[in-house]
Amino acid sequence: MSVRVLLVVLLLSLQGCASQALQPWHKFSPSDEFALDQRHRIVDFAGYLELEDRVFEQLEQAPFLQKPLASQDGLMRYSRGSAADPTDDTPNWNCSFEWPSDAPVGGVLLLHGMSDSPYSLRAIGETLRRKGYWVVGLRLPGHGTTPAGLLDVKWEDMAAVVQMAAEHLSARLDGKPLHVIGYSTGATLALNLALDALERGKAPPQSLVLISPAIGLHGAAAFAQWKRRIALLPGLGGLAWLTIEAEFDPYKYNSFATNAAEQVHRLTHSVAQKLAALQSSPHATRFPRTLVFKSNLDATVSTSAVVSRLLNQLEPGRHELVLFDANRYAAKSLLLISDPQSLAIRLLGDESLPFTLTLVTNEHADTLDAVARRQLPFSRDISETTPLTTPWPAGVLSLSHVALPFPPDDPLYGRYPPDDASVLFLGLMDIKGERGSLTLSADWLLRMRHNPFYDYTENAILRWLAMPAEAQ
Repeated sequence: MSVRVLLVVLLLSLQGCASQALQPWHKFSPSDEFALDQRHRIVDFAGYLELEDRVFEQLEQAPFLQKPLASQDGLMRYSRGSAADPTDDTPNWNCSFEWPSDAPVGGVLLLHGMSDSPYSLRAIGETLRRKGYWVVGLRLPGHGTTPAGLLDVKWEDMAAVVQMAAEHLSARLDGKPLHVIGYSTGATLALNLALDALERGKAPPQSLVLISPAIGLHGAAAFAQWKRRIALLPGLGGLAWLTIEAEFDPYKYNSFATNAAEQVHRLTHSVAQKLAALQSSPHATRFPRTLVFKSNLDATVSTSAVVSRLLNQLEPGRHELVLFDANRYAAKSLLLISDPQSLAIRLLGDESLPFTLTLVTNEHADTLDAVARRQLPFSRDISETTPLTTPWPAGVLSLSHVALPFPPDDPLYGRYPPDDASVLFLGLMDIKGERGSLTLSADWLLRMRHNPFYDYTENAILRWLAMPAEAQ
């Protein structure tokens, strides 16, 4: 590495130095966590679930969980009995879950994102269970325990467990179709699963649903591997973290390890190479029909990359992008740092697009009423405009990367707090006061954490999964 590149890496590393001190959960993770070098011992999904039980047993023995609850720890995830204690819920949504069906109409594998947990896709999973699907919500290795679980995990570890879960679910469907719903990094793992199946000459899932897929990342993600290596030097251990924050969310790490960013970057690079190879593959026509949901405003992953690096690379006519625009009524009176309207303008009327585009936006700029405008592949015309039953909520400028899979009535991230004031609520909060007086950062308060158009999203998913095989 040249001196110039090294200086750039050091500058980026210093910009990402943690402002808070490392806590025990940033250093301890269960030693029994799955890794590929254990594959000779863990050969199927049943074995993974047994290992997962041991992982959570080890977590319960962690010294920091043995301390009595103190008043200052009332919102601390790693204090038993606190409002953020995930073990107070049954089930603990940090763990994998499986909901069988006596006569399944199909199977759905749910894959959460990096630093998240199976809770992320709990709502759609519960609906699918009621509709007769056999549902598996997978906990990816390194997740659901402590942030330190992401210090050493590899994306290949996650992909191996995804493969085991998919094989387990397929074997129980009696020939009925397998579908995969992935959120953020889980969406990229879903793509990897399908691409690997085609490379091996195996049948891929019948369809994919990708929510806020991690296709294109911020350019700084490429430097994560160097920052992680620098963190091995004496006195620079803090560089192993992009952020260190208080852990008050029971189902998501607030702290983010540098290695996690490195693994997402490596995964997206690998998937991009496989998508490029797919173009000349005889199996290109067998790639699963793919439905993508994306917020036009997304500070985590690139929206334009979903178009250029994914949907434009797939077989024409079989895929769809549902794009949630900014609230154009609110945008008239608010200052936008980055207005994504140009992307929507470029896509609407672009007759070169090989996929269906549905834009969820204001009916017009002077109303909060929302519509879904549908444009078919290779067409410049709007084929259908559907009024939505839910308008834009007042004061909401846009959705976000984290909002799409959560309904407004989500008890943790939703629109309204529960009636019981003692129950933890991290959703839409209107809080004002002096800066520095809250545990929650200003970014946390600003970011939208649920989807006001969740009913539309859920119905679109149900229709997509119900399509006959010949339509796939």
